[in-house]
Amino acid sequence: MRSNGSDTPEAKEYKRLQWHSRRGMLELDVLLVPFVEEAYPTLPEEDQARYRRLLDCEDPDLFQWFMQHASPEDPDLRHIVELILNRVQPN
Repeated sequence: MRSNGSDTPEAKEYKRLQWHSRRGMLELDVLLVPFVEEAYPTLPEEDQARYRRLLDCEDPDLFQWFMQHASPEDPDLRHIVELILNRVQPN
């Protein structure tokens, strides 16, 4: 049977990221879903790794960070949060 390219490990990982970017909280979904679909594929590997780590965080933390009520202590997480925010509200 021929592969159509959609079952490669990379494609499966990308679909997993799309699924995990849907958080069930509208404020997070409107930031994360477009980001993973439009920006993630062209990010440098370091930023892709940061985004994958970000998805492991709890929704209340993500909400606080993206609503700019708090900032991640971890510099890598802070970097990816700022990257996502700058995409929707450029300086």
